[in-house]
Amino acid sequence: MSTTESNNLPLWVQHRDTVIEYSKTANIDWRTGAPPDYSRSNENLAKESVCNHLEGSLEAIVQNLVRTFEMEVSFKTNPQQWLSIVQDKFRISTNGDREFDATELGAKGTYNVFMANSEHYKSSEESFESSHKTFHTCFPQGFPWELLEVYSGPPNVTFKWRHWGHFQGQYKDFAPTGETVEIVGMSVARVTDDLKIISMEHYFDNSLFLTRLTAGGKVTDDTTKPSGCPFNPLGSLFKRFKKT
Repeated sequence: MSTTESNNLPLWVQHRDTVIEYSKTANIDWRTGAPPDYSRSNENLAKESVCNHLEGSLEAIVQNLVRTFEMEVSFKTNPQQWLSIVQDKFRISTNGDREFDATELGAKGTYNVFMANSEHYKSSEESFESSHKTFHTCFPQGFPWELLEVYSGPPNVTFKWRHWGHFQGQYKDFAPTGETVEIVGMSVARVTDDLKIISMEHYFDNSLFLTRLTAGGKVTDDTTKPSGCPFNPLGSLFKRFKKT
């Protein structure tokens, strides 16, 4: 399989599963030792997405690119193996804060770059692994992402997106509410002629997101006792979680 298929689109802007299948034939340094399984994510997207972009449209292409990028950051430990970016130029920032290069992003993880430091989340105190465990625990059914609208095309692609998840597991020491938590944001991606990401800027209200995650109040001693409380076995919840 070449990196350009018969539809003349580069591999990294095709469906995420196509990129993963291609990567199985390469010597990839997978974070978990094996390629990720997005089957449950695909099911969630089919049921809960609000947009159904036409294959080959600019919206579908940008959505595929961002999903491939997120997959590579989350599961490929070596940024030199990320197909979706220009490795030596890549930079990413959130809400106008400091820029991170590919190596820093791979070490910190997307959650830590997105969330920064605040009252209820200290990115400087979180590792890649701890940040993923935190959010995988509070969203045991996954935390899907979809593109809503594209406002400008290459080379500076401006788009609106949403992340959502069902808050059914404990967030740190805050009880879950069972509600669907949604983040809506904007991003600007500067891309090359062959649609690799040179830089990406994200903008969203992370304080609103954390307000939703702390709305259930602190977990009390009573709710942490093994008396049938659904929030206690966090380890088993995390094991059942599959990456979105």
